[in-house]
Amino acid sequence: MLLAYTAVMGFWAHGEASRHVCTGVEIEVHGAASTAMDSTIRHGVREELQGYPRRIAGTPIREVDTRDVERFLTKRANFESVNCMMSSRGKLVIRVEPLVPVMRVFYGDKSYYINKAGKHIVSNAEFYSEVPAVTGRFNCNFSPRDVLPLVNYVTKDPMLSEWVSMIVAEDSRNLLLVPRVRGHVVNFGDTTRLKEKKEALAMFYRQVMPYKGWEEYDTISVKFRGQVVATRRDKTRLNHAEHYEEEVDLEEATLPQAEPIQTENQHE
Repeated sequence: MLLAYTAVMGFWAHGEASRHVCTGVEIEVHGAASTAMDSTIRHGVREELQGYPRRIAGTPIREVDTRDVERFLTKRANFESVNCMMSSRGKLVIRVEPLVPVMRVFYGDKSYYINKAGKHIVSNAEFYSEVPAVTGRFNCNFSPRDVLPLVNYVTKDPMLSEWVSMIVAEDSRNLLLVPRVRGHVVNFGDTTRLKEKKEALAMFYRQVMPYKGWEEYDTISVKFRGQVVATRRDKTRLNHAEHYEEEVDLEEATLPQAEPIQTENQHE
């Protein structure tokens, strides 16, 4: 009786599937960072499906190859996982878990995203996400992944996330933050002591910038422990009357026309 029932139900299901067609596509996003990103991903999946070689909506359900749709979307390299199934309403349900980008890397006239693990994500326009942009001189010994600690810190910090427009990686020891306010760049050095460097920068902005203005310096460096070093934009206006007698770090001494800035009671 069970075998007969199974055979009858299989025959009935086959007949129903041949008469019913797929009524559309429903996209579910799992593991996304925010609801705002969900809509971007759904739009991106629909854009990707425009390139699928077979028609989905209006096709008999039995002819919709869910595994083939999964393989097609997985090749796009923007998803951790893709699962497809037909719902009882006759819709193709696509469940995707996206790779969430944390930074966008620019090199030459090309670019790509990377996630928190350093995995590359194709920078398709439909998957555009507003994340920190990073450009630099990368090689086998210095990769964009090495900049991730600074990118993550900037993203999580309320001040820096609103203030930084781009990160320029000259090398592993000279990571430059480019502010949205034009006028200067900030050299954070490497990816160590990030909180200490941010606090030194904030103090410099509070105690020096109100008196000097945003156009006075072209580079502000917080890479050295316990001090801020600023380089004047106009090198002809250096004040040679003041003389400092102190031990100078060899690396600091290599900076051209660098002036040590005290961050406590003195402005220069």
